[in-house]
Amino acid sequence: MKAIEVEHLSKTFNVQKNRDGLKGALQDLFSRQYNQVAAVNDISFSIPAGEICGYIGENGAGKSTTIKMLTGILVPTSGKLNVGGYVPHEEREKFVRNIGVVFGQRSQLWWDIGVIESFGLLRKVYGVPENDYRKRLDELVQRLDLGELLNRPVRKLSLGQRMRCELVAALLHNPSIVFLDEPTIGLDIIVKTEIREFLKDMNREHGTTILLTTHDLQDIEALCSRVIMLDEGRIIYDGGLDTLKSRWGQGTRVTFQFGAACPLERLRTLTSDLQVDWTADNDLHAEVLVPAQLNVSDVLAKVVGQPNIAITDIKITETTTDEIVRQIYRTGSASKPSGADTEGGQPLHV
Repeated sequence: MKAIEVEHLSKTFNVQKNRDGLKGALQDLFSRQYNQVAAVNDISFSIPAGEICGYIGENGAGKSTTIKMLTGILVPTSGKLNVGGYVPHEEREKFVRNIGVVFGQRSQLWWDIGVIESFGLLRKVYGVPENDYRKRLDELVQRLDLGELLNRPVRKLSLGQRMRCELVAALLHNPSIVFLDEPTIGLDIIVKTEIREFLKDMNREHGTTILLTTHDLQDIEALCSRVIMLDEGRIIYDGGLDTLKSRWGQGTRVTFQFGAACPLERLRTLTSDLQVDWTADNDLHAEVLVPAQLNVSDVLAKVVGQPNIAITDIKITETTTDEIVRQIYRTGSASKPSGADTEGGQPLHV
């Protein structure tokens, strides 16, 4: 069953074009000119019920515009949408009862009243029966440790405390689909970890479908098995995170520090049957690049314990998701350079 289905979705905006000089400014008062800007350009994807999918892109790539169309805030210029069995902008009153939304930089809580009062107002907005509301509230408050915060005005909460309350507000009516737009922005590592663990538990226990947009790729790594990557309003990758890493990762770098001189040629001889690349600044320091298809342990077994090789330190460094994504955006395509296969994802050229 598909929770979200998107077919050839596009959204364009008319942006005023300002003419130069005083004469141009006067002309703009009476006759304005506009440019059409495509924020989202003919994208298609579907998300099965119960999946956590990461939706990533640089600033201006079209992420937030997509989320606003999926939640019914914006009407698409063209294309088709179906979210939880509804067309968001056409059946908004029924539709919103089935979704939860958290915008990291916008609050759905009332600033000057207690948190529990905001929750009570939201219960009425969503028409949640009192018994269901109490049961759900108790579960969420206990899970996110909000007991001491319920009677505080929202304006007196820290950012981390407010974001935990925002999550509760979005989940009080037990939605089957949740949209999270930068839910951990500006939070410290402890609060981020708590929120990630909570979202994983919620997905596992309730089968909640989650679409997550974020600039923090550690959120993606912690929560998502699938990622959709956007660039200039187009999808350039839709597939598994592991596939993306294996396709673009340069392998693993292992750095050796020696207590006595170890010539580079000896290291190359020891690993001559492996396809690895050694470099060295001097005889006391060497680095080897281990391709993704090899195990680091195979290289270590060839070097560690050899007579007359005194190893004082070993450092293992893998290509991070941050580095991979930066590299993809520099090239403008998620197709692997050097023509490797594309199994497991759907890379598109921009």
